[in-house]
Formats: sequence, structure tokens, C-alpha cells
Amino acid sequence: MSINVIPTFQVQQFSTNVNLLLQQKGSKLAGAIMRGSHVGKQASPVDQIGAVAAQKVTNRFAPMGRVDAPTDRRWVFPIDYDLPQHIDSFDKLRLITDPESAYVTNAVFAMGRAQDDEIITAFFGDAKTGENGGTTTSFPASNVVGVDTGGTASNLNVAKLLEAKRLLMANEVDLDTDPIFCAITSREHDALLNEIQVISRDYNTTPVLVDGRVQSFLGINFIHCERLTTGTDDQAGTSTQVPIWAKSGMYMGTWQDISASVTRRNDLRGEPFQAYVVGTFGATRLEEKKIMKIWSR
Repeated sequence: MSINVIPTFQVQQFSTNVNLLLQQKGSKLAGAIMRGSHVGKQASPVDQIGAVAAQKVTNRFAPMGRVDAPTDRRWVFPIDYDLPQHIDSFDKLRLITDPESAYVTNAVFAMGRAQDDEIITAFFGDAKTGENGGTTTSFPASNVVGVDTGGTASNLNVAKLLEAKRLLMANEVDLDTDPIFCAITSREHDALLNEIQVISRDYNTTPVLVDGRVQSFLGINFIHCERLTTGTDDQAGTSTQVPIWAKSGMYMGTWQDISASVTRRNDLRGEPFQAYVVGTFGATRLEEKKIMKIWSR
């Protein structure tokens, strides 16, 4: 056999797998808030009745007065999202793998991240209230834990968590029945790992760390999300806005759930395939007293 045969018959092997690059795979926050389905240009997820005070009876047969409970209404508005991706039919002839499924999965993940972005914006943005949504309710400064709590210009720490929980309790949030959540980035998570009260079993009846990650502490459930926004803190620095909330205090309305389709585009040359993902949803605060902001630098 000629010595030239073996090099001639050498082959190249190509992957038959399609892997998605690192990304947040869908929504991380949607499961930690209230949700509902709606139709129309806007929707009211809840009508609200405020607390009233019982009146002492000081005279017999006295004229009966009247107590009017304060009322309000919250509104959520739909925001449309879509993500069209084209897969050229001529390119598909030259591929070993069919990327359609990966394209759809990738787009669904992106739509889930869009849901988180709407929720994150709604934590501290203006909420629409009133009979027809014509009133703007801003996030109150009294619900903010300052950046200097527990240390000057400090990152997330136990002192800030304790203060946020104290504010929730002072607002009479029912911690026994209403789960409390806190979204943190990797920076806040790393800061908590430096807190002896978090990592030491001497301070906790149950383990706080699960596989080296902080899952729950002080009755607060932590969600890792790198999409938190920054802003100008109460000391005019730039810090991360860390939300801590009761589940019943936040809401996402869905007009159309995330849906996907793959069709042929007969109007384009080569009739390429189109992977199309669409969804319509919006988020709002339901009650300011159930949401706290922690500045974390």
C-alpha cells in the first residue's frame, strides 16, 4: 500500500451538538410575585381597601357617625415583545445540525429575561393608581435602607437585611403567611459570604448555605439575578438597587404568554425559516409598604 493513502483518507469530524452560550435561562423573578391573565388596553389586578379604626362608644343613644375606609386601585399595562430570527434555507442544506430548536430555546430565554426587566423596573418605578389609572404613586423614601447602614458606603450586610425586615414588620407585613424574597447579584452574594452571622452555624438553627450558596437567611429567600440596576444612592454615590419584597406586594399581568412558532417566509428569497417568539406582559407594585430598597455599593 502506498504511503500516500493514509493522509489522503484522513477525515475531519464536526460537532453534531448546538450549545447555547452562557446566559440567564428565562425569568428568575416571575415565580416570586403574584400573577394573572388579562385582556384590554390596561387591567386592574386588585381593588384595595385601607385599614379603619374601631370607634369607642362613649354615650348611650348618641347619633351614629360614619367611618369611610380609604380605597384605591392598582393598574398594570401590557408591553409587547417579540423576537424574530431567520434561518436561511440554503444554509440549512450545508449544515449537519438543524438549529431551529436551539434558536427557539434561545429566544424563549430572552423573553424570560425581558419579564425580569419589567419586574425590576416596577420595584421602584412609578405605579399607576386611582379609578382609571390616572394617578401616579411613587416609591417612598421611607422604604429605603441607606448605603451607610452597617458600614460607610457598604455592600449588602446583615445590618441592612435586619433593617429591611424591621421596616416590613413595622408595616405589619404578615411574615408567617407572606414569603419574603430578595434579589441579589454575585457581588451581594459574595458580601454575604463575608458575614459571620450568615456562614456560622452558631447563629443559625438551620444551614444557610446550600452547595456554597446563600439560599435563605432571616426568613428571606434569596434569588440570584445579575440584571439588577444601579442608581444614585442616598449619599449621592452609585450603588446597586437591591429589592426585598413580600410576594403579595408585586404583580405581573400576562396578556399573551410566551409562545413560539417556526414557519416558512414565502415573501423572502429562498423561503427561509422564521423562528418567532412573542409575548405581552407588564408588571407593577401592588403595595408600597411591602417593598423595600437596599442600597448596596
